[in-house]
Amino acid sequence: TSTILKVIVVTGLSIILLRASIKVVTVDFKARDYVESMFTTLMKFSSVIAIFVTIGIVLSLLFETLRFFATVNVFDFLFGLHWSPQTAIRADQVGSSGSFGAIPVFLGTILISIIAMLVAVPIGMYSAIYLSQYASETVRTYAKPIIEILAGIPTVVYGFFAVITVAPFFRDLGDKISPGTLSGESAIIAGSVMGIMIIPFITSLTDDAMNAVPSSLKEGSLAMGATVSETTRQVIIPASFHGIVASFLLAFSRAIGETMIVVMAAGFAANLTLNPFESVTTVTVQIVGLLTGDQEFDSAKTLSAFALAFVLFFLTLILNIIALNMVKKYREQYE
Repeated sequence: TSTILKVIVVTGLSIILLRASIKVVTVDFKARDYVESMFTTLMKFSSVIAIFVTIGIVLSLLFETLRFFATVNVFDFLFGLHWSPQTAIRADQVGSSGSFGAIPVFLGTILISIIAMLVAVPIGMYSAIYLSQYASETVRTYAKPIIEILAGIPTVVYGFFAVITVAPFFRDLGDKISPGTLSGESAIIAGSVMGIMIIPFITSLTDDAMNAVPSSLKEGSLAMGATVSETTRQVIIPASFHGIVASFLLAFSRAIGETMIVVMAAGFAANLTLNPFESVTTVTVQIVGLLTGDQEFDSAKTLSAFALAFVLFFLTLILNIIALNMVKKYREQYE
């Protein structure tokens, strides 16, 4: 029976395709218009899929977040100062009722991200200035790909680097100043390594923004007697300011969403502190911890991960919108 069905299906498809081929192979058939229409339809379909996937992600986060806020007050979550999401999963299990004040988690996220930016911005900015304005073509050909290799290194490798190299360095340095002041897990360790990770983002985007400045501006400045340094400060950087700011904001968004480095170098402790030498945690680390293992998706502990993810998504979206508006504003001014 299956063989007969296969014969029928293949025969039917062959007849349909033969008729379609005969119809296509004619003098009046406009192949270019047909191909253009086919690829236009394919691209529209791909765009629609991307939009619906994004909407699906947002709605999935939103529905679970609303379920969480049905059990936990939204103001207690957004403005609470103590984070301890341990709860009893079953009725016969002994456990805590949980504390879901997310301020320590968001504060740790911002603290580590700021440390990362303090490391990445000067190095990335000066690297981009050197590559675009001072480096020879030979140096630029080899230096920029080498810097961008950092962007391709897996974040878990950066985590190992933080644990094996950076943490002992800071711990030994802290012991020389004041013994016992710095542990193997702290915000400054995670932030420093994260800053190294996002250097290529700032370098590459800033370098592209500077190279996009019309050469006539640079040549006119040099022709008026300005040095390369003066031209860079007073012409190139102001003219490419929109791209530079956008690179900073995009790098900051990348730092906010990092997980592995923080897990290995900063830990899970949600401490309410601004001291970079103490252990802190971030939103992504808590999401990983809350959704790892056998979890009940009816408990506030598990649903709190979706609330954290939704707030993080909202903050990252705001940063991206600010970056796009900044690019649009200053690009209209200089072009």
